[in-house]
Amino acid sequence: MKTKHVLTLTLILINLGCDQFSKELVRHKVENHAYIPLVKDNLILTNVENTGAALGFGANFSPWIKIILLNFLPLLVLLVLIYRIFKKSNLDKWVLVAFAFLIGGGLGNLIDRFLYGSVTDFFHMRIGFLKTGIFNMADVSVTIGAICLLIAMLNTKKESKLNPQ
Repeated sequence: MKTKHVLTLTLILINLGCDQFSKELVRHKVENHAYIPLVKDNLILTNVENTGAALGFGANFSPWIKIILLNFLPLLVLLVLIYRIFKKSNLDKWVLVAFAFLIGGGLGNLIDRFLYGSVTDFFHMRIGFLKTGIFNMADVSVTIGAICLLIAMLNTKKESKLNPQ
């Protein structure tokens, strides 16, 4: 196995481990729907079980639609990303980091869905006009992964303009 694969897998496991550890801690130490200000009223700790996706999207879908959209489809995407990591030898470092964060976060939420039927969310931010939904560390990983992917795409676009063929 190549060094870049080992590093990517390590990054996936770190993301997954942080997510699962934090959720387990919240499940056992924080009451459901608690309101615990961590940084004034800007960062709130709570404990909410989300049966849908981001911001509860799909929570009221039929069980079969949920299985397809929230379990099967994300699993398929994660498998494609893992395949790309091992089969594409020329992936940019930003793409590898992006895939590692996306896979780690995606697996974290999938594990919750398979084991508990819902995803444990516990952070809520309120900073001025910015107010987030309630989220978890897997969501943070996926967001960071998406930002890294955007950076990789912008770098590729910039390089192609600098080096036209």
